[in-house]
Amino acid sequence: MTVIRFSYGAATSVGRVRQVNEDSFLALPPLFVVADGMGGHGAGNVASRIAIEEMTACAALRPLFAEAVLTALEHANRHIIERDEANRMGTTATGLAGLETAGGDHLMVFNIGDSRVYRLSGDRLEQVTVDHSEVQELVLAGVITREQARTHPRRNIVTRALGSDPVLHADHWLLPATGGDRYLVCSDGLFNEVPDDVILALLSNGGPQQAADALVVAANEAGGHDNVTAVVVDIDSDDDGAVETTLPREVLARDAGSARTRVDIAPQPLQPPHARRGPLDSGAGDQRRARGPGLVDVGLAGLGLADAGPDDYA
Repeated sequence: MTVIRFSYGAATSVGRVRQVNEDSFLALPPLFVVADGMGGHGAGNVASRIAIEEMTACAALRPLFAEAVLTALEHANRHIIERDEANRMGTTATGLAGLETAGGDHLMVFNIGDSRVYRLSGDRLEQVTVDHSEVQELVLAGVITREQARTHPRRNIVTRALGSDPVLHADHWLLPATGGDRYLVCSDGLFNEVPDDVILALLSNGGPQQAADALVVAANEAGGHDNVTAVVVDIDSDDDGAVETTLPREVLARDAGSARTRVDIAPQPLQPPHARRGPLDSGAGDQRRARGPGLVDVGLAGLGLADAGPDDYA
């Protein structure tokens, strides 16, 4: 069975406007997750940390399989609802997981909310996930363009989130672990400030940590109106021949060619899921980094509360 090797880096910042960073992240191979909390101080940051705590426990499972990841998301959803139902706190959760399967190792991309996973393959940047947001539905309906969605007044309204509904609806995809591919897991504080062509340029240069740092700096320099988190993951695998499959829980056939929003240079899109409707001191210098496993207390590193030393993981 092929062993997937990961090299990665991560950075997060409160931005230039917000007073509290409600983003949390996990960079603990084989699992990489970004959670963007909602509900204000004392709510959104708590929700995102609950999600990351559940995913941290999931990362320790061997072998790691798709249902374990989905179950961890369901546990996080339930715990967030139980913690503070009155305030309706919630969080997005999106990420990348290395799975061990009978047919060879694969990558799982999963998403609930409007945080994103991008894939950089060669010089092609593709958005793998589909936003669960009102503006994404407007884009799919042809009412607004992808570029107009970046500045639309309702761009922050999500239609799915952990903590919003006892019945969780997370989308997930299975992808081949192709050596040389680079993945970006990020909160909307990045792509709402930085256009895709700039993301492509910054993601294409340097190692994973350098790229993560550069992306967060770019978001802050563009205004830093929101918290921003970027986790960059490089894949080093000897098995490039795995069959690509994508089996989200719901498939909307009529949107097969358009629902996977992407930049012009993206490869042929995967089959999209149906978008179901549902509802620190500031400054660029407040930036936390994680570069590979190096801490005994992986929970702090995963939450972005402590630095981790540079390393690769197999």
